[in-house]
Amino acid sequence: MQIDHVVALSDAWQKGAQKLSEERRTALANDPYNLLAVQGRANQKKSDGDAATWLPSNKGFRCEYVARQIGVKHKYSLWVTQAEKEAMAKVLSSCPTQTVPDYTGVKDSTAEKTTESEQTEQTQTEQTQTEQSAEQAQQNQQTTQAPAPEPAPAPAPAPQPAPQQDVYYQNCTAARAAGAAPIYQGQPGYRSQLDRDHDGVACE
Repeated sequence: MQIDHVVALSDAWQKGAQKLSEERRTALANDPYNLLAVQGRANQKKSDGDAATWLPSNKGFRCEYVARQIGVKHKYSLWVTQAEKEAMAKVLSSCPTQTVPDYTGVKDSTAEKTTESEQTEQTQTEQTQTEQSAEQAQQNQQTTQAPAPEPAPAPAPAPQPAPQQDVYYQNCTAARAAGAAPIYQGQPGYRSQLDRDHDGVACE
């Protein structure tokens, strides 16, 4: 047993498949609607023939076979030659009730794989977005819940120097009497006139 392409791929190429995308040509080659299990000898005799050059030896199967060819060519927008059209019409004239098999319910394996791949990619993208959203929400929650740092205490004010009172000693005797001697330079009551040796200490 061999697998026969109802519309031979070489015949399809000559009649429009060369204009199809690579994806559509792959679909044509693997479409169950265009595949049929046949005896090897019959498949070899057919080769790349169309209805004008080859028909099944079983005449009772010719109507269904030709109708399937018409369905495949319609599905993939392939054309027929005048000789092919006449051969098809001759076969179908003997079976006026024969209809073209419905191909809308036959799954395109390539398209199905593409759809599954797209769905898987979409699912992964949505999962990634969900994880990122959850992570962002958690970060926002942590940011919201984190207590605000307490403000640093204000620095203590520098101590103000005690205001100096104007003290005047008429002489060292007065300073000693007031208990202020000796008087160092910078202290209240210090005057250079009281510091005879000018060493910064008055009334020694």
